Amino acid sequence: MTLRVALFGTGNVGRHALAGIIAHPGLDLAGVRVSSDAKAGVDAATLAGLPDLSGVAATTDTAALLAARPDCVVYCAMTDNRLFEAVQELAAILRAGIDVVACAPVFFQYPYGVLPDDLLRPIEEAAAAGGATLWVNGIDPGFANDLLPLALTGTCLAVEQVRCLEIVDYASYDNRAVMVDIMGFGRPLDETPMLLQPGVLSLAWGSVVRQLAAGIGIELDAVTESYERAPAPEAFDIATGHIAAGSAAALRFEVRGMVGERVVTVLEHVTRLRPDLCPEWPQPTHPEGCYQVRITGEPSYALDLVASSRHGDHNYATLVGTAMRIVNAVPAVVAADPGILTALDIPLITAPAAR
Repeated sequence: MTLRVALFGTGNVGRHALAGIIAHPGLDLAGVRVSSDAKAGVDAATLAGLPDLSGVAATTDTAALLAARPDCVVYCAMTDNRLFEAVQELAAILRAGIDVVACAPVFFQYPYGVLPDDLLRPIEEAAAAGGATLWVNGIDPGFANDLLPLALTGTCLAVEQVRCLEIVDYASYDNRAVMVDIMGFGRPLDETPMLLQPGVLSLAWGSVVRQLAAGIGIELDAVTESYERAPAPEAFDIATGHIAAGSAAALRFEVRGMVGERVVTVLEHVTRLRPDLCPEWPQPTHPEGCYQVRITGEPSYALDLVASSRHGDHNYATLVGTAMRIVNAVPAVVAADPGILTALDIPLITAPAAR
């Protein structure tokens, strides 16, 4: 059965999701919601960078998108700086009886014990009212720290700690709102950006450590966070602009799931804008970066995941991976019971063979 799918958001992830929907043999594009008037009326294939027209024009009208009655919406809108608006958008889609797969807000990957009621309740109520399902995933939070580590723990006699790392050079990541406003790169070190305000790291990645703990049958006593930053030794330029000497150019943080005084699950990020910065911090196994899973137990595992693409660098490759993780999940999510799904609920997802 072919499923009718609409896309919401055509930014860094959304344009790849759009190409994936158009290419997927089991999906039929039903509509595209964009946020700018410049994209309104543009053919979906053009927005996805594809040569052949799709016959589906983009719209800024959410009501028109929902009126097309898709089976599922692939939601890729920017949410980091508009959380409550994003929750309202998701609730409206679910209340209309339409399933959603999304790459954000990331805390819905596993919201239990993470979200306050004013964020969680509207989604739960909307899903119940519409009989619809929400699944949020991607790469991080996503398959790099749920699918891969949980698969490995299934081969262990005992698990003492699960640590997931992202060690990536972000110099080519072209999203100024994320890089500067949210992460604080290029800003003075005495300014605290949005991401590093107290509790924000645990809100964004607490879902990761809590889901990992649930996956190995452990109840956490607490989630803690820490970070450190480093300055640029001299001025240089990245995709989003100029990094002044002395401004923030590297960031390392941890979100830890605790049982008593013991660290059981960990999400760690090491983000540099140049590979020579902070050589004492964990290093990637590939010059551009990698994702790692480190399981301490019996047996112990060390898994390194390096993404690449014929069409771009590592950041391009992970954007494609993020998009296709959710696009390929559409049939499973449509078939699932209403409510919020997590990686612990969903079956193994595979891509259709290339044609």
